[in-house]
Amino acid sequence: MAGNDASSDKSETLAWLRRISGDLATATLGRLEKTLPWYADMPPARRSAVGLVAQAGITSFIQWYEDPNSTPWIAADIFAAAPRELLRSVSLTQTLQLIRVTVEVTEEKVADRGTHLREAILLYSREVAFAAADVYARAAEARGLWDARLEALVVDSILTGEADEELPSRIAALGWHGHGEVAVLVGTTPPQFDVDQLRRTARKLGVDALIGVQGSRLVLVLGRAEHPGRDEQGLPFLQIARNLEPGFGPGHLVLGPAVPALVDAGQSARAALAGFAVARSWRHAPRPVDADDLLPERALAGDPLAKQTLVEKVYRPLQTHSTDLVTTLWSYLDNGRSLEATARELFVHPNTVRYRLKRVTDVIGWDATGPREALILQTALILGAIGTDATRRRTAPARRRSHLPV
Repeated sequence: MAGNDASSDKSETLAWLRRISGDLATATLGRLEKTLPWYADMPPARRSAVGLVAQAGITSFIQWYEDPNSTPWIAADIFAAAPRELLRSVSLTQTLQLIRVTVEVTEEKVADRGTHLREAILLYSREVAFAAADVYARAAEARGLWDARLEALVVDSILTGEADEELPSRIAALGWHGHGEVAVLVGTTPPQFDVDQLRRTARKLGVDALIGVQGSRLVLVLGRAEHPGRDEQGLPFLQIARNLEPGFGPGHLVLGPAVPALVDAGQSARAALAGFAVARSWRHAPRPVDADDLLPERALAGDPLAKQTLVEKVYRPLQTHSTDLVTTLWSYLDNGRSLEATARELFVHPNTVRYRLKRVTDVIGWDATGPREALILQTALILGAIGTDATRRRTAPARRRSHLPV
């Protein structure tokens, strides 16, 4: 008999809840407008969507109260009534506020119906809160996967030089705040890659980073980010690369030259990739190494950008400044970097040779007295001389060698 009475009471309660469900929804919306400023400021269409969620929650509770075990998924179905745009305009905090107000109104309406119904409301509100958290977590996960795919697409566009009109909008969608100069850093992907740690390090250094993983190769596109009160110049990119170096795997790490803006990042990427391909040919290459320090190896590998860079940064400035500098540098390098031998060939004093070599450094920034920089300069002179009048000066020895017996 007691069981029949309980069943009869529950049936009566369910019938009563169905009768007042419309009043509960109306009272809930009124309370939302009075207590939640963000709801009152919403456009009518979004307020209507919130109302649908509240109404669905009340209806779902009645169904759940009728049989809590048979429909465990009902709480999650509440949010199916809302359009997808609502997730973008209503935060998780606001959703929990919505649940709290709905529960408060419902509790007030059922206060005289006994503790069993109130306990059911509290239990159900907990399930709804967990369902809301799950909905937002899934949305965040989906957004994270989309961002990762978009970032990979942007980095690939930069590396291949296939930037289109949509590239700026794609970069903006990723939250890129970089401004001014950009550089590309190429290395190997570590066995245990912690992308979040790499991003945190980049933020501390005052740069934005686009990260692309291409198999065993890890590519970073670095741009200076605006920070109030921070020096606009920031750290040199080579210093930034040194600080990011622990986030890469073993092997060579090559930094492309800085370019004026992100739309020009393809130039830095081409230099960095070309340098990465030949870095093993420099036995004592530092880590990281500037791509321009690998210009001779890149030129020998057929990189047209390296050849152009050597001619434009070394040969042409010296040729424009003074032919004596070019002649002295040729002789100095051909004579094994010997001051005395160079002075004898040019019929000048060794101090004159020293002075001209110092002028070479002043003009182009490279010092011919160092073995590594001497290789760079000699490669530049050879490339610059090919196809110019300067080749005539050096063809005579070549003809003599051509008559030697084979």
